[in-house]
Amino acid sequence: MNSSPAQSEPTNPESTPSSESPKPKPTQTKTPQLQKQPIKPIIKQKESQIQQKYLHRINTHPTLTPYRRRVYRTLLSVPPGRWTTYSAMAKYLDSSARAVGNAMRTNPFAPEVPCHRVLAADGSLGGYKGEWKVDGTFRDEKRMRLRDEGVVFLEGRARGSCFMDFEELGKKRGV
Repeated sequence: MNSSPAQSEPTNPESTPSSESPKPKPTQTKTPQLQKQPIKPIIKQKESQIQQKYLHRINTHPTLTPYRRRVYRTLLSVPPGRWTTYSAMAKYLDSSARAVGNAMRTNPFAPEVPCHRVLAADGSLGGYKGEWKVDGTFRDEKRMRLRDEGVVFLEGRARGSCFMDFEELGKKRGV
């Protein structure tokens, strides 16, 4: 039986030139699928570990008022790389921006309960660690923390949209 090379199948199809495009390797097909998956669940999982630890501390702290507990539980819902404003939190909490600011100023759990993610209404830094000075080193620390999380600043203001999808995490009945 005579078979010509054109009629027989090659022993190694990957080494034989073909007019058809090569089939992607299994690792090549999985990579785009992984890139299409949202990163939010991964961030949420890591944040959840921190949240659980600090939710317990918030709920059992001996000197926190019920209002401050609500503020800190709500603040835990702001993910890394996002920012919100004092007024947006106040609206969610049916409170005032000043009251939210006072709670941020006295946050005993910072930076794990991320008061650095709360900015002034125009996206400027506002205060940090109880200081509202323009030349304050604490403001530089706040900006650095936000930049490390991926927040972009232009002309002294955070870019992007204000986070408003709040959720009061770990709320206990009667607290």
